[in-house]
Amino acid sequence: MNYDGTLDWMLDEALGMPETLHAILLTRDGLLRARSEGISRDEAERQAAALCGVVSISRNTAGFCGYAEDGPVPPWRQTLIEFDDAFVLVIAAGEGSYLAVSATDRVDLEACSFRMQQLVDRLGKAMASPDRLGEGGRG
Repeated sequence: MNYDGTLDWMLDEALGMPETLHAILLTRDGLLRARSEGISRDEAERQAAALCGVVSISRNTAGFCGYAEDGPVPPWRQTLIEFDDAFVLVIAAGEGSYLAVSATDRVDLEACSFRMQQLVDRLGKAMASPDRLGEGGRG
Protein backbone atom coordinates (compact mmCIF):
# COMPACT_ATOMS: atom_id res chain seq x y z
CA MET A 1 0.00 0.00 0.00
CA ASN A 2 1.49 3.33 -1.06
CA TYR A 3 1.28 6.70 0.63
CA ASP A 4 -1.81 8.58 -0.53
CA GLY A 5 -2.41 11.07 2.29
CA THR A 6 -5.92 9.86 3.16
CA LEU A 7 -5.04 9.11 6.80
CA ASP A 8 -2.95 12.26 7.41
CA TRP A 9 -5.75 14.17 9.17
CA MET A 10 -6.08 11.41 11.74
CA LEU A 11 -2.44 11.78 12.71
CA ASP A 12 -2.92 15.51 13.18
CA GLU A 13 -5.47 14.58 15.85
CA ALA A 14 -2.80 12.52 17.63
CA LEU A 15 -0.82 15.72 18.01
CA GLY A 16 -3.67 17.51 19.75
CA MET A 17 -1.86 17.42 23.07
CA PRO A 18 0.85 19.76 24.33
CA GLU A 19 4.50 19.12 23.43
CA THR A 20 3.96 16.61 20.61
CA LEU A 21 5.81 17.42 17.39
CA HIS A 22 5.25 14.95 14.56
CA ALA A 23 3.42 11.70 13.86
CA ILE A 24 3.86 9.12 11.14
CA LEU A 25 2.23 5.82 10.32
CA LEU A 26 4.56 3.29 8.72
CA THR A 27 4.44 -0.28 7.52
CA ARG A 28 6.53 -3.16 8.80
CA ASP A 29 8.79 -2.78 5.75
CA GLY A 30 9.39 0.95 6.25
CA LEU A 31 6.88 2.50 3.86
CA LEU A 32 5.10 5.70 4.81
CA ARG A 33 1.31 5.34 5.16
CA ALA A 34 0.45 8.73 6.72
CA ARG A 35 2.09 11.79 8.22
CA SER A 36 1.08 14.75 10.33
CA GLU A 37 0.97 18.21 8.84
CA GLY A 38 4.22 19.51 10.36
CA ILE A 39 6.61 17.04 8.72
CA SER A 40 7.55 17.01 5.03
CA ARG A 41 6.89 13.91 2.98
CA ASP A 42 10.62 13.39 2.35
CA GLU A 43 11.44 13.60 6.06
CA ALA A 44 8.49 11.38 6.97
CA GLU A 45 9.63 8.73 4.46
CA ARG A 46 13.18 8.87 5.83
CA GLN A 47 11.90 8.49 9.39
CA ALA A 48 9.58 5.63 8.39
CA ALA A 49 12.55 3.69 7.02
CA ALA A 50 14.66 4.42 10.09
CA LEU A 51 11.92 3.58 12.60
CA CYS A 52 11.21 0.33 10.79
CA GLY A 53 14.77 -0.67 11.64
CA VAL A 54 14.32 0.42 15.25
CA VAL A 55 11.22 -1.78 15.58
CA SER A 56 13.03 -4.71 13.99
CA ILE A 57 15.87 -4.39 16.48
CA SER A 58 13.39 -4.03 19.35
CA ARG A 59 11.52 -7.16 18.32
CA ASN A 60 14.76 -9.13 18.14
CA THR A 61 15.63 -8.40 21.78
CA ALA A 62 12.95 -10.74 23.13
CA GLY A 63 15.63 -13.21 24.19
CA PHE A 64 17.06 -10.52 26.47
CA CYS A 65 13.70 -10.59 28.28
CA GLY A 66 13.98 -14.33 28.88
CA TYR A 67 11.96 -15.68 25.95
CA ALA A 68 13.38 -18.85 24.43
CA GLU A 69 14.89 -18.40 20.98
CA ASP A 70 12.85 -21.27 19.58
CA GLY A 71 9.72 -20.66 21.68
CA PRO A 72 6.72 -18.39 21.32
CA VAL A 73 7.33 -14.68 21.81
CA PRO A 74 4.51 -12.33 22.73
CA PRO A 75 3.88 -9.54 20.23
CA TRP A 76 6.05 -6.44 20.43
CA ARG A 77 4.05 -3.44 21.67
CA GLN A 78 6.14 -0.30 22.07
CA THR A 79 9.60 1.25 21.86
CA LEU A 80 10.65 4.51 23.48
CA ILE A 81 13.67 6.49 22.28
CA GLU A 82 14.89 9.21 24.62
CA PHE A 83 17.11 12.19 23.79
CA ASP A 84 18.23 14.97 26.14
CA ASP A 85 15.20 17.08 25.22
CA ALA A 86 12.91 14.87 23.12
CA PHE A 87 11.25 11.48 22.83
CA VAL A 88 10.09 9.20 20.04
CA LEU A 89 7.37 6.67 20.85
CA VAL A 90 6.66 3.84 18.41
CA ILE A 91 3.72 1.50 18.99
CA ALA A 92 2.09 -1.38 17.16
CA ALA A 93 -0.82 -0.05 15.12
CA GLY A 94 -2.53 -3.02 13.55
CA GLU A 95 -1.26 -5.90 11.47
CA GLY A 96 2.04 -4.81 9.98
CA SER A 97 1.76 -1.11 10.88
CA TYR A 98 3.39 1.14 13.46
CA LEU A 99 2.51 4.58 14.77
CA ALA A 100 5.37 6.91 15.74
CA VAL A 101 5.11 10.23 17.56
CA SER A 102 7.91 12.63 18.44
CA ALA A 103 7.61 15.02 21.37
CA THR A 104 9.62 17.37 23.55
CA ASP A 105 10.91 16.27 26.93
CA ARG A 106 8.03 18.16 28.56
CA VAL A 107 5.36 15.85 27.13
CA ASP A 108 3.31 13.71 29.47
CA LEU A 109 4.54 10.33 28.18
CA GLU A 110 1.75 8.36 29.77
CA ALA A 111 -0.92 10.61 28.26
CA CYS A 112 0.84 10.58 24.87
CA SER A 113 1.04 6.78 24.82
CA PHE A 114 -2.59 6.53 25.88
CA ARG A 115 -3.70 8.93 23.14
CA MET A 116 -1.69 6.93 20.58
CA GLN A 117 -3.44 3.74 21.71
CA GLN A 118 -6.81 5.47 21.41
CA LEU A 119 -5.98 6.50 17.85
CA VAL A 120 -4.94 2.96 16.96
CA ASP A 121 -8.14 1.56 18.48
CA ARG A 122 -10.26 4.09 16.62
CA LEU A 123 -8.66 3.46 13.25
CA GLY A 124 -8.75 -0.32 13.58
CA LYS A 125 -8.53 -2.01 10.23
CA ALA A 126 -7.79 1.23 8.36
CA MET A 127 -4.30 1.08 9.85
CA ALA A 128 -3.66 -2.59 9.07
CA SER A 129 -1.06 -3.27 6.40
CA PRO A 130 -0.73 -6.89 5.25
CA ASP A 131 2.60 -8.33 4.16
CA ARG A 132 3.55 -7.35 0.62
CA LEU A 133 4.52 -10.94 -0.12
CA GLY A 134 0.98 -12.14 0.56
CA GLU A 135 -0.20 -14.91 2.81
CA GLY A 136 2.37 -17.51 3.62
CA GLY A 137 5.22 -15.20 2.57
CA ARG A 138 7.88 -14.06 4.97
CA GLY A 139 7.66 -10.41 5.92
